[in-house]
Amino acid sequence: MKSIYLDNNATTPLHPAAAEAMARCQAELWGNPSSQHAWGRRAHRALEDAREDIARILGAKTTGRQADQLVFTSGGTEANNLAIFGLAAVRGAASEHAIVSSAIEHASINESLEQLKARGCRVVRLKPNADGVVQLDQLDRSLDEHTPLLTVMLANHETGVLQPLGEIAARCASVGVPVHTDAAQAVGKLPVDFRALGVSTMSVAAHKFHGPVGIGALVVRGDVKLPPVLYGGFQQQGMRPGTESVALVLGMHAALAAWEAEAEARTAHLSSLRDRFETELAENCPLPIVINGRGAQRLPNTSSVAFVGLERQALLMALDLAGVACSAGSACASGSSEPSPVLSAMGASEAVLGSSLRFSFGATTTKEETDEAVARISATCARLGALQPLTPSP
Repeated sequence: MKSIYLDNNATTPLHPAAAEAMARCQAELWGNPSSQHAWGRRAHRALEDAREDIARILGAKTTGRQADQLVFTSGGTEANNLAIFGLAAVRGAASEHAIVSSAIEHASINESLEQLKARGCRVVRLKPNADGVVQLDQLDRSLDEHTPLLTVMLANHETGVLQPLGEIAARCASVGVPVHTDAAQAVGKLPVDFRALGVSTMSVAAHKFHGPVGIGALVVRGDVKLPPVLYGGFQQQGMRPGTESVALVLGMHAALAAWEAEAEARTAHLSSLRDRFETELAENCPLPIVINGRGAQRLPNTSSVAFVGLERQALLMALDLAGVACSAGSACASGSSEPSPVLSAMGASEAVLGSSLRFSFGATTTKEETDEAVARISATCARLGALQPLTPSP
């Protein structure tokens, strides 16, 4: 039985172009990019060419006065930490002025904010509506010129719901508040333009768009200066010291360039798979289902589904045995048995909270795999439903 991978929001298979770029780099450009000899200069040139083109694809300003900076990190988590702690330090976050965030952020944002709270900072969480969209009236009540920073993700990792970040950033700009956004789930699935969003910093992670694990980046607007979190070198203007992995950078660049070349077709492909999956599941599943966030704009590849009457962990394990890989939420919280904080913040019922799974499609997912996944999920739900009493519909 062929396994079907529907957990692309956790990580994605490596794009062949990325694998090729990395192999070529390891064979030909293995010099230290900080070295002054020819080997080092060749590696440095390849590194900086890739940095500039990644920045361009992400909509950063790459030339002229106050050009934006692209800082390579080990991934999205490090990029989020660099932004949150850096902006808080620059703005002098204090207990009387609250940092503003949302109640649906990724763990790397939430845990960073918890660390700041332990140091005496206050944090205000904006609640989403029932579809998972942050409410702007709450923002207006929480925001003033003394707010140290705001951080709201661009697209949710569990539901795929898109946030009105442009409007949020505009309201923050009117009172001079810097904005960070975690765009890890959006980049490589939808066009993302850093400058058009109007944010101060933006984090990305290569393994979310068919690039290698272990490389991400923080885009920093040209007029924003952040202190480093790490110390010990001059690389990347001292903001993130340590020898850069040229191979990982080139893999990230190749994957993002492949997305740019295929963007329109890939988005259409993902949207068609998601819509087909949800439609066929509603028609064939023997249990009532709820699509979380269905009333909002969503990523084209993400479907959060509640199988009302079943227990999510039991269903997750049964689907794994049936050869369907999905998740009960964020990969960073996959070991937790607690209900999803995202769905809880959306006001989901106990029946929905206890039965929701996330399915996420990738560039390599096929229509045939999608259809087969629906058949296996429906059959698994029928078997499990016969073994346990159904709970009331939400």
